[in-house]
Amino acid sequence: MKKVICKKVYDTENAEIVKKFVSGVFGDTDGYEETLYITADGYYFLYENGGVDSVHPTESIKRMSKAAAEEWLASH
Repeated sequence: MKKVICKKVYDTENAEIVKKFVSGVFGDTDGYEETLYITADGYYFLYENGGVDSVHPTESIKRMSKAAAEEWLASH
């Protein structure tokens, strides 16, 4: 997935996965995944996707500060 946020491109195909968190199993309507990425320029973003009854019912990308990324890592 690719998304432009504030004129910066965040692309799951060209960034490095830092950590992936999965809740549930494939096909669960309430299951979801969150994947933290870092770009070559050192920017963090979170890819979210899940089933229709999950906390992430639609695919999205959210940019994150380094502090927010570290907080997410500590909680997952």
